[in-house]
Amino acid sequence: MPPIFPSMTSLQQSRPVGELLRGWRQRRGLSQMDLALRAEVSTRHVSFLETGRSQPSRDMLLHLAEELDVPLRDRNSLLVAAGFAPVFAERPLNDPALNATREAVELVLAGHEPYPALAVDRHWTLVTANRAVGVLLADVAPEMLQPPINVLRLSLHPDGLAPRIDNLRQWRDHVLHRLTRQVDVSADATLAALLEELRGYPVPEAVPDANSRDFAGVVVPLRIRTSLGRLSLFSTTTVFGTPVDITLAELAIESFFPADPETAEALRRAATERARQDT
Repeated sequence: MPPIFPSMTSLQQSRPVGELLRGWRQRRGLSQMDLALRAEVSTRHVSFLETGRSQPSRDMLLHLAEELDVPLRDRNSLLVAAGFAPVFAERPLNDPALNATREAVELVLAGHEPYPALAVDRHWTLVTANRAVGVLLADVAPEMLQPPINVLRLSLHPDGLAPRIDNLRQWRDHVLHRLTRQVDVSADATLAALLEELRGYPVPEAVPDANSRDFAGVVVPLRIRTSLGRLSLFSTTTVFGTPVDITLAELAIESFFPADPETAEALRRAATERARQDT
């Protein structure tokens, strides 16, 4: 059975805890005074912690991490750097302790049909998906569907969905902007490498689409050609509200909704056909 807590070697032990705290504060665009006011401590105390003149208690460290919205994985890193044991567990999704959570995810995905929905981890690796996602994957190169599947790579890769996305330039800009923000917030090296990879893919020309609809800047639709015809979809993201397990904190559900009546009808017909074939 894999360890519940991340190995100590996987955590950031080489940097002093004060340096890590300063990095998260600066990443959030806060001054020492801003953080002190949020945490209800003195600016001097924040300064002393960052410079190493004072060592934080375990409770103070967790309190500051909460105010800085530090991801749970990185809160463990802060604790280890300060000489404390990590407190946030990391279990695989198939761990018996997460049975209820796993069932909830599957219920959400199944309940979203006939529309596509999928669950991903913090690096956009596919965890699970409902059957409607299969509609989007026709004509994708088989090697792109070999686990682990990164859904952002699958979306923009020339052997993935990209050749069938009518508004590829717009969708690419949306994906890269979203990923850039995620890198800025998390400082995740794997996400940063993924961002550079995606930026290296061919940049499509901006082709006017006479059939496109204007969503007034509210959402960026995915307009993709499929065996059902041309589908137009927009997505929402669902995360767990109060996770204390790293796996749950890093799990997100991407749910796609029809952006026009034609897409809704096409997906409903496909679901009806799947149900007929199952009987």
